[in-house]
Amino acid sequence: MAVVETERHGQVFVVRMNRPERLNALNHELRTLLAETWAGFRQDDTLEVAILTGTGRAFCAGEDMKESLGDGAPGGRRPAREDPFMSGALEKPVIAAINGYAMGGGFMLVERTDLRVAAREAVFEVSEAKRWLLGGYNHGFLANLPYPIAMEMALGFRFTAQRFHEVGFLNRLVEADALMSSALEMAGHLLTLPPASRVNTVHMMRQMRPAVAPGFERLAAALHDHGAKSDLMESRAAFAEKRAPNFKGWDDPEDRYRLPLLNAPEQ
Repeated sequence: MAVVETERHGQVFVVRMNRPERLNALNHELRTLLAETWAGFRQDDTLEVAILTGTGRAFCAGEDMKESLGDGAPGGRRPAREDPFMSGALEKPVIAAINGYAMGGGFMLVERTDLRVAAREAVFEVSEAKRWLLGGYNHGFLANLPYPIAMEMALGFRFTAQRFHEVGFLNRLVEADALMSSALEMAGHLLTLPPASRVNTVHMMRQMRPAVAPGFERLAAALHDHGAKSDLMESRAAFAEKRAPNFKGWDDPEDRYRLPLLNAPEQ
């Protein structure tokens, strides 16, 4: 059984993550095959629009915790080749057809897409606050969401598809049996546009999205090192073993009161 399945509907390319027994969690094999699939889609002049979806109860549950624990690599091993979808090099539009759980890295896959249709049963979570020393601080900002909703996302609260549709993160909310037909309908509209108009408009819209300023990126890097590194793997072990985590917090308890600042003077 292939962990990535593809279908052609004329000029529309359906990419389906297919590890339903692991809720389509991102292990090294799945990441590698997705990178290869997106590279092939990019180079194929007979394909113009892609739809990304998942098999089973989940769109994608994010990082494969069991593999990360075995490898001792928080975040999972990345493929050797570039993934044009994840790097932003893919010029063609991608529609997300979100069939179920979209958590952590799975949420980030949704965030990379240009248009989004979700089944009413879909559930979303930015899981970084649970797995790293700094949560998903930038995702609500990149989605142009109000501060309290962005904060809710950053702190790992779960969102229903209905809620995300209400705040403007999703284009359409449909019954599960209408998910693919709705996504194909959206793709069909894109194919009615002049090719250059479609590509240029998508490119322009992507360029206009908010970006995290370098100063904030430096602050984020500092905060990623601010705490007990052992907590990174403990969160994954607890998840994999289905138990409550035993966090240590800060290696130096005083670090709680010495948070790095955005505009701190250089030493």
